[in-house]
Amino acid sequence: MHYHKLIMDALTCINTRYSCRSFRSDPVPRELLEQLIDAGRRAPSARKEEPIDFIIVTDPSTRAYIAELTNYGKFIAEAGACIVVVSKETLYYLEDGCIAAENILLAATALGLQSCWVAGDKKPYANDIVVKLSAPIGHKLIALLAVGYAQIPGHQPQRRPLDRVLHWDKW
Repeated sequence: MHYHKLIMDALTCINTRYSCRSFRSDPVPRELLEQLIDAGRRAPSARKEEPIDFIIVTDPSTRAYIAELTNYGKFIAEAGACIVVVSKETLYYLEDGCIAAENILLAATALGLQSCWVAGDKKPYANDIVVKLSAPIGHKLIALLAVGYAQIPGHQPQRRPLDRVLHWDKW
């Protein structure tokens, strides 16, 4: 019974998470931010390389700088924090960084926070952000995760029905 409850809690988290793009300016408590990073570092890592690091940006001027550089992340300036996911360049840096970022997004929902993923890798601003945050040379920007408290509560958008995306044994 206890096992079933854990599964349902995880599924509820997955089913209720949404991308928030309107945040209150309330700061996110340090303890919650540390819990988010703990969730991120526990993500699977190809070949056990663990190339991922996380930079928590709470300084308003730095968040504003990051927000201004992005195409679709202006709300980063409003969020209580921005978690910057960076990686050493390894064969599977992008996969490792993305799964760590998803762990953080789900953990944020579980902790009563909202979040939004903003692309990093391959964006023209990626290196500028890595340099601004003094990450070691050779690190790549994977994602910018706005985290905080929603201005107005939202909901997960409608997704394609399961029977439209599920294929058994072949397409």
